[in-house]
Amino acid sequence: MEALTYNVDEVAALLGIARGVAYESVRNGEIPATRVGRRWLVPRKRFHAWLDGTDPASTTARPRAVA
Repeated sequence: MEALTYNVDEVAALLGIARGVAYESVRNGEIPATRVGRRWLVPRKRFHAWLDGTDPASTTARPRAVA
């Protein structure tokens, strides 16, 4: 069974960004995530909707391709 969430390290790897940048983006709300105790969990469906630009709950722009 596939997990319903990613952790921040997994999100960083998927996006190809540094771990610290991923944590900063999660903390400031750029990447949709939920704090559970001391952990940040990123719901897979919301993350992929955010990437696709279809997440209605997200008020931030999706990541842009770096040229």
